[in-house]
Amino acid sequence: MQAYLNHLSIYLPQEIRTNADISREHPEWSVEKISAKVGIETRHLAASEETACDMACKAGKQLFDDYKIDKGTIDYVILCTQSPDYRLPSSACILQDQLGLPKSCGAFDYNLGCSGYIYGLGLAKGLIISEQANRVLLLTAETYSKYLSPKDKGNKTIFGDAATASLISSELTNRGVNYSIEKLSYGTDGSGAASLIIRNGGSRHPQCVAEDVYDEEGNFIYNPNYLYMDGKSIFNFTAFEVPQLVRENLKKNKLQITDIDLVIFHQANEYMLNTVRKRCRIEAEKFFVDIQDVGNTVSNSIPIAIKKAEENGRLKNVKKMLLSGFGVGLSMGTVVLTKQ
Repeated sequence: MQAYLNHLSIYLPQEIRTNADISREHPEWSVEKISAKVGIETRHLAASEETACDMACKAGKQLFDDYKIDKGTIDYVILCTQSPDYRLPSSACILQDQLGLPKSCGAFDYNLGCSGYIYGLGLAKGLIISEQANRVLLLTAETYSKYLSPKDKGNKTIFGDAATASLISSELTNRGVNYSIEKLSYGTDGSGAASLIIRNGGSRHPQCVAEDVYDEEGNFIYNPNYLYMDGKSIFNFTAFEVPQLVRENLKKNKLQITDIDLVIFHQANEYMLNTVRKRCRIEAEKFFVDIQDVGNTVSNSIPIAIKKAEENGRLKNVKKMLLSGFGVGLSMGTVVLTKQ
């Protein structure tokens, strides 16, 4: 039994935040400075009443329409999100109904960020090879823009909202990208949990009135009701741990980096991507970066990049593709896909 990534579709919200918008809100940062710093020009933002579940539903419907998929054949739906509609029930259960999937369909959410798509591929593969499912709908959806303080100019430049839908099944399909999911590798360092966190709003620290925290020069650092990211810690985790995980996964799949035709990493920011590429000794022409018009979309970034690579012809001669996601947790995952 094998599991295949067959199809992908994406949903991007209509509202767009440009570097000019950010510069108007924070005049000390020019458009040029923002572009040079992160390599991002625009980001899509969910509407005020639009949730991650809404966006996941739109991505799922797009997938079914794009590839004429019979909803009745879906026997499992998995949603990766850190922006659930409710504490309970799982948004995946709501999506089963909204997408018109069979009531015999399994459904659950899992809470992961930038490594989430890799974990989702692993979960879907496990369901298929253990014969619990034949066709898995893997959804990713995030509305990180709603977690950002209006004063947080740094994270405003980075994050965008999006949703994606992928079909993973036990069979090859017409018009599909049709990559088999090979052996996966994972890594976790929970000691770095506070490096990317929203401190308030959960059971340990309920939402409350909280004061902004500033440095000695009066620059905004964070508010515990909003997302906080220690960029240096995340960068160090990525630069030092991800190359090791990539090497471990290549060894597990009995491959060398030279056997890989295309590499797609979590689209964090351009500087981080170039640094980790060099540390992994990946040739620039084999390394896919397309972050300029969507920003860092968390668990959506890898499937969006795969879809863009498919649309612009980059997958045409790609036999083996390596994917790696890393970030909040701290968590990471890597997998090799093989064209069938």
